[in-house]
Amino acid sequence: MLAGIHDFTAGSLFFDGTDVTTLAPEKRKIGMVFQNYALYPHLTVKQNIEFPLVNSKSLSKQLREQAKNRRVKVRQLIEEKVDEVSRVVEISELLDRTPNELSGGQQQRVAIARALVKEPSILLLDEPLSNLDARLRVQTREEIRKIQERTGITTVFVTHDQEEAMNICSEIAIIKEGKLQQVGTPRQVYDRPCNLFVAQFLGSFLINTLTASIQEGRVFLGTNNIGSTHLPNGKYTIGIRPENIIQSEQGCLLGSLVASIRHAGIETGEALLDDGQIIQFVKNPTLDSEEAKVILRLKPGSVMVFDTHGKKVAQW
Repeated sequence: MLAGIHDFTAGSLFFDGTDVTTLAPEKRKIGMVFQNYALYPHLTVKQNIEFPLVNSKSLSKQLREQAKNRRVKVRQLIEEKVDEVSRVVEISELLDRTPNELSGGQQQRVAIARALVKEPSILLLDEPLSNLDARLRVQTREEIRKIQERTGITTVFVTHDQEEAMNICSEIAIIKEGKLQQVGTPRQVYDRPCNLFVAQFLGSFLINTLTASIQEGRVFLGTNNIGSTHLPNGKYTIGIRPENIIQSEQGCLLGSLVASIRHAGIETGEALLDDGQIIQFVKNPTLDSEEAKVILRLKPGSVMVFDTHGKKVAQW
């Protein structure tokens, strides 16, 4: 809908305060990078980048006017623009190659350069990293972030990978079944999710979701009293991220160690609470890892309380 490929069923679209809902796609100044890059295999990198300048009537008209004002040939202007975006995405040495001679990351940068050469007001990236292997995906997302910072172009990055969104974006919008759940900075939506869906969707470690009871202002996981609250008595869902649960010599949770899991440089453990629930936590390497009983401490501000509908009703 941003690019004008799909029609609206309801609502309006504004770019910088201007209603573009009925504006023709070619007049919206959108630079789009498709999931499969959509490069022309028979053209060189240079020809792929300059393709929209040569084949778009509206862009060609703009180029002729710019060339006339500068008193240069249109071809010279095209060369300058291609050279400029090639430097921005660091592919100047690849201009004479064809797409099949490039790696996946290089093809991605060519696709971005082709979008940037149009001097768009908005750059739309549609799952641009999904075709890359894990290592190249991390490298390329850093390159995309740097390109965005260098150009300053508003960029919409569509992804199902929450880690990509957390690392590359300055603002995140989380959508479920077509409905907007939450908008905020990566830190806001991660540390302060508005509901259980957002809390469970984000995080390298799956958030602990545990059934708790509130009795006379006290919150219990089994027989463990983990805090105080003004919420009414009843059953609630507690959400605590594993990295916010620290194995310690003192704490509010007591459990039995049932498993240890290595995640690169971090080791987590799973503890069985006295009510039969399992909780994942970060292990303390200075404490005996063979100890059957573990004491867990919760970081302040890390405990989230959700009602039966998944809405967050408290956090401390």
